[in-house]
Amino acid sequence: MNYQTPSMRRALAADYAIGLMPRTARRRFEQLLLKDSELRTELAQWQECLMSLTEALPEQPVPDRVWRKVTARIDPQTMQLPMKRPLWNWLRMTIAACSLVAAVLLSVIYSRDDVRYGATLYSADAQSWMSIETREDYLRIKPQALAKVEKGRSLEMWLIPLSGKPVSLGVIPPGGDGEIKLASAQKALMGESSTLAVSLEPDGGSPTGQPTGPVLYQGALTVL
Repeated sequence: MNYQTPSMRRALAADYAIGLMPRTARRRFEQLLLKDSELRTELAQWQECLMSLTEALPEQPVPDRVWRKVTARIDPQTMQLPMKRPLWNWLRMTIAACSLVAAVLLSVIYSRDDVRYGATLYSADAQSWMSIETREDYLRIKPQALAKVEKGRSLEMWLIPLSGKPVSLGVIPPGGDGEIKLASAQKALMGESSTLAVSLEPDGGSPTGQPTGPVLYQGALTVL
């Protein structure tokens, strides 16, 4: 083998620096290094070049908006902290809400179901919400971005008439997706001017018959 060819010397030095050279070839190459100063220089250049790849990169701060998106994808039911939103974000939220209402309306038109009222319940920071349909004997709940509920707590649905105290409609199923059966007295109170609200209560619901925890979501009933 002609070890004096420049291309061969570069290839051998590269293989040795990277660690791709077989054991026997490595020993032969190391013998050449002892006698050839130019080959040692060639190897040193490769080693210096490869060494730069192991240098640590400077840390770059990650914007809060990136962490929020990462968190939302990992656990989309986690309540995000309130923040000032640019105009385009609010427009996006409005479009999403309108699309949701349109989807509910189209579903009613084509399925000819017995949906009577609908509501979209938002959190105070408008970052999580749920849609509600009132049917003949039950409420249908569809969480869109529901806040995570800690162990030992429940979400309870309340009907708030124009005049009078809140009336419990029942505890929302774990995870938010499901139905709540309605009694005759509860159905009689349903109306376009009523408001639905969801409070955070002890496990199993309020022990007093009235909301005891913070109200997490609320929205008005509308005729569908």
